[in-house]
Amino acid sequence: MDCELLSIAKSLSPLVEQEALTTERDGTLSPAVVDAFKESKLFWMLVPKDLGGLGTDIVTSIEVLEEVTRADGSSGWSLMANSGTTAVAAAYLGERAVDAMFGGRDLPIAAGMLGPGGRSVEVSGGFQGSGKFAFGSGCAHADWFGAGMFVLDDGKPRLLADGTPEVRVCFVPKEQVNILGGWDVMGLIGTGSYDYELPDQFIARDSTLERSSTEPLRGGPVFELGLPGFACAGHAAMALGLMKRALQEIARISSAKKRPGYPSTISEYPLFLKEFGLNEAAYWGARAYVLDVFSDAQDTVNAEQPLSPEQRARFRQSTTWLHQVAADVVSFCHLWGGSESIRNPSVLGRCLRDMYVATQHVFVDPITVVDATRAILPRWNISEH
Repeated sequence: MDCELLSIAKSLSPLVEQEALTTERDGTLSPAVVDAFKESKLFWMLVPKDLGGLGTDIVTSIEVLEEVTRADGSSGWSLMANSGTTAVAAAYLGERAVDAMFGGRDLPIAAGMLGPGGRSVEVSGGFQGSGKFAFGSGCAHADWFGAGMFVLDDGKPRLLADGTPEVRVCFVPKEQVNILGGWDVMGLIGTGSYDYELPDQFIARDSTLERSSTEPLRGGPVFELGLPGFACAGHAAMALGLMKRALQEIARISSAKKRPGYPSTISEYPLFLKEFGLNEAAYWGARAYVLDVFSDAQDTVNAEQPLSPEQRARFRQSTTWLHQVAADVVSFCHLWGGSESIRNPSVLGRCLRDMYVATQHVFVDPITVVDATRAILPRWNISEH
């Protein structure tokens, strides 16, 4: 783990927290926070060093995102989206595309929805495609946009060897997309997750990557985790940060808050103490499991060994389960917060809203655990050992 980078994140937390209401009011990261993430290079913490980034490991990135999210959920989510998307472009795109993105005076910030919101056909030298996309988190301050597109042959999705559709993720300058707005939500309000349109255009093959690829062109072994691994790490960090902040808030509130019928402050009431103890243990237990899953994966790829199907499945299992745990912990904190949970501005109220919006992301849909368990179940079948 890079302790120095985590210290930088902690040093920015007061600013991120101070700007949280501005970020939420504006619906996107405040200019002060954008500037701070640029100056500290947190936007590029996962980008390879030879392209100007910090080249950190996946576990450090989780802890950094957890800390920023603890200060403000929307800011952590935006940093997750921008840092992950920019790093993916740096590792997987061809040389000409990387030169165009990273060869200028300023490092790029990328955003976008990398799932298949568009359609394309293969043409000479690349792909011709278009589409409308939602959830472009962090796109208001981005200069490059990613967009996932099905590849069609005779009007039907082209299939990969494993039977899944081929999805090409293309990256284009912001001037080649139209931001449509449309981010009016109850939580994660400040993420600027706007809809956008990619008008019909040619995208050179060099500026695309296949979404399921785990073979980076540069950047080292960490990128062998693939896009799903990076996404799971980011979403897990978000849930951890929101859980941690909610526990901190209810610990502060309970030490002074009294309720009618309670003999003293909430912090001395046995029922609260029991429930806080269990929820605090849930935070530490979930955190330990997630960090163990990603540490194990990092160690495996660093040893130049391939990740097993079980290891990849545990990315999804741990992240989706963590969101269920975090939702319960944040709900507990919100319940005991009383009026401080509902009178704006309320940090606990914001934690609850952000957490429940995060649980609705397709990436942590309960079906992901069903799919993941198929690769995990054999470990527990003693007849197979």
